[in-house]
Amino acid sequence: MGIRVHHLKVEGRVNPLGLGTQRPRLSWIIVSDEPSQEQTAYQVQVASTTERLGSDRPDIWDSGVVPSRESVLVPYGGPSLASNTTYHWRVRVQDRQGRFSDWSESACWSMGLLTSDEWQGQWIGRELEAGEVLPAPTYLRKEFHLDRPVRRAYVYATALGVYELRLNGDRVGDGRFAPGWTDYAKRVQYQTYEVTHLLKKGDNAFGTILGTGWYAGHVGMMGRHIYGTIPRFLMQLMLEFEDGTEQIITTDDTWTMSTGPLIYSDIIKGERYDARLEEPGWDRPGFASIAWQPVTCYPPCQGILTAQEDEPIRVMEMLHPVKMWRTERGTFIFDLGQNIAGWVRIRLRGEAGQTVMIEHAEMLDADGTLYTANLRKAVQKDIYILRGSGKDEVYEPRFTYHGFRYVEVEGADDLDEHSLVGCAAYSAMAPAGLIETSDERVNRLYHNIVWGQKGNFFSVPTDCPQRDERLGWTGDAQVFARTASYNMNVAAFFRKYMIDITDAQREDGAFPDTAPDAGWSEFKKISSAKWFAPDNAGWGDAGVIIPWTMYLMYGDRRILEDHYEAMKRWVEYLKRNSDGWIRPDYANHADWLSIGEETPKDVLATQYFAYSVSLLARIAEALGRMDDAATYRQLFEAINAAFVDRYVSEDGTITGDTQTVYVLALSFRMLPQHLAEKAVHKLLKRIEANNWHLSTGFLGVSCLLPVLSDHGHHDLACRLLLTDTFPSWLYSVKHGATTIWERWDGWTEERGFQTPSMNSFNHYSLGSVGEWMYRYLAGIEPDPASPGFRRIRIAPRPCPGLPEVRGSYHSEYGLISTHLRCDEGRRELTLQVAIPVNTTAIVSLPGEAREVSGDAAAVGLTPGERTYEIGSGTYGFVCKLG
Repeated sequence: MGIRVHHLKVEGRVNPLGLGTQRPRLSWIIVSDEPSQEQTAYQVQVASTTERLGSDRPDIWDSGVVPSRESVLVPYGGPSLASNTTYHWRVRVQDRQGRFSDWSESACWSMGLLTSDEWQGQWIGRELEAGEVLPAPTYLRKEFHLDRPVRRAYVYATALGVYELRLNGDRVGDGRFAPGWTDYAKRVQYQTYEVTHLLKKGDNAFGTILGTGWYAGHVGMMGRHIYGTIPRFLMQLMLEFEDGTEQIITTDDTWTMSTGPLIYSDIIKGERYDARLEEPGWDRPGFASIAWQPVTCYPPCQGILTAQEDEPIRVMEMLHPVKMWRTERGTFIFDLGQNIAGWVRIRLRGEAGQTVMIEHAEMLDADGTLYTANLRKAVQKDIYILRGSGKDEVYEPRFTYHGFRYVEVEGADDLDEHSLVGCAAYSAMAPAGLIETSDERVNRLYHNIVWGQKGNFFSVPTDCPQRDERLGWTGDAQVFARTASYNMNVAAFFRKYMIDITDAQREDGAFPDTAPDAGWSEFKKISSAKWFAPDNAGWGDAGVIIPWTMYLMYGDRRILEDHYEAMKRWVEYLKRNSDGWIRPDYANHADWLSIGEETPKDVLATQYFAYSVSLLARIAEALGRMDDAATYRQLFEAINAAFVDRYVSEDGTITGDTQTVYVLALSFRMLPQHLAEKAVHKLLKRIEANNWHLSTGFLGVSCLLPVLSDHGHHDLACRLLLTDTFPSWLYSVKHGATTIWERWDGWTEERGFQTPSMNSFNHYSLGSVGEWMYRYLAGIEPDPASPGFRRIRIAPRPCPGLPEVRGSYHSEYGLISTHLRCDEGRRELTLQVAIPVNTTAIVSLPGEAREVSGDAAAVGLTPGERTYEIGSGTYGFVCKLG
């Protein structure tokens, strides 16, 4: 009995290395067998060693007993923290009865290098050879001698490009594509590695493979060399010996360099590896590096060095083929059964010089060949040249990735289904939510939404993983941010991405279409395409929408504080570029990829103007800036009045008369009550006119079902969800999709593949319906007045055609779960709920409860609805439906 504390996290991560903030925030989860339990006080201890914690002698900080319910993102309150130092901590809490828990198990964090002058190393690399345009990856090495036992060893490393670091023949860390994608002229992330266990007394050796990455390789449609031409590497090893002495080993002119078997590698253009050029032992001590040359040293980079904010990209899942066959041409095609982003690991055997080509595609053409017409200038081919040792050779790419389900291998000898495995790689976000229903089609849709996120959250939220784009589109990110937060823990991921967005903000306040900018602003200057605007409604607004979403889902005030001035500059930009609070033609992306209807751009731009302002008013209030809050609320009302005057008729018709104009006006609360009711009626007419199908694009789709459910038409929302004829979510499911398509009409029965110049089968934007599934089917959402699920709203709604729905969400306080079952024949609903310790919930039931298990207090009764307030624990409700 009593309470217990576990799952300690710092800045949302378990035992993180190399933090860059002087006030890291601490979180813990509390569990108890007792119902309605909560924390009433906590005590945190921080020490330099675990032994000091265990003997109750914390030498860094003891908070003392702090009366507080806070257990998430509690700021460290001790003395200033030191660079390159590890801190150990533990916590205990007091429950409602005044009893203290036992101390938690200890956890730790380490600090990175907090000031630029602590970096002693030099940037090193390889100058281009005559005529070399895109350099082959560079191999770097350095030997060093240790004459004393090492107590502690940390490496700090980064690159302009991408790197893989090795020490004494072993890979350092399991991250890929480090240091991640940023605007390198403004900031470069560095990584921290603990390497004590990899060092030995005597001779040691570092080895690094340095690739072009986003820095010097191809980026999107803009070509290569967007940020620079020559990749560079920076590292320092900081050693503490058992005798108390210290030493620093850095990158400098004593390193040597060469090229190697990885003779070409580009994120978008694929990879070529010649195993005959391998030099065994190059990353170990004692290697005879006669042909290796001194490195070139470079001056410091322009961007600031900053600790990595987000999780690294990792290989997160391995997929074995579900089918393999040999073609008439003698090639082998493997079907992974799932569209992924990543690469393959393949086992081969053959003659020296034998060339094997590995090609990737999302779909098959009608003739059974790989469908690659949608790749544009991307090259989803990797080439491996065998060394011919007579033994199995295993190949896995390093610095390229692809979007694919199907793999064709050409030039290999006999292969079988065990010869190849797919490596799904994405930013290492922990799973958070789950939706399971009694309809396997809906379950497949849910999994497609999750896999769309996995395939595109790759350092930044990209639009697609296959063609020559893969940009961090802000509009896509903002419509999906809430769904993403339910699916996985994206707090750190979006903290980093918001820095990218703010780094890309223009001097006049405009937020970008893509972040990092990636040369997009320069590309727009030379393009004649009309839709390149200085800002685009629904895209630039991500700079306000995403921070608010992170605050709502995680209770993260700091992200609001960090970007508040940038958000204000954005709103001031919108004000300056409006005419009587109307935004003329600042939505050239419009409701991107809507189907059969075109929403007027000025209407949509004005709607998003109002939405940004309304959110900024709420953000100002959350930060205690009440004068600002009042100012922005007044501005919101002024925009609404101008909108109604310009665009809304007395019968509720909104200019454009599309599903999206009504959905956004209602979702953003821009209409007075009498017009809102009429606008709902007009929305229903538009859906009916479309044969009870949706027509919304990227911006309208995320709000469509919530608006219907909130305005008394939940049954219609469910009907749209369960429709499997074109256009609908389940249309792609019915035709074998394993991810969310970019277009409703990416493939149709009548016309086959559409628009090959822009036709991705792994996007995530149209999967923003996942938010509705969590909020309305599972009925799990945070209370905005107590964000981060400190106070929870539980309000699942029966869905005709879905008699059973299970939902769960791992909040920062612990697991929230619901299980809804509807018996239409008996007109009965059963709901089971689990609520974590240190939270409360309001449960709303769509009928009169006949049975209640657990200590639930009825707090509201309205026609057709009963409301209960509950604390932590498990509860059961049986309701009679009307």
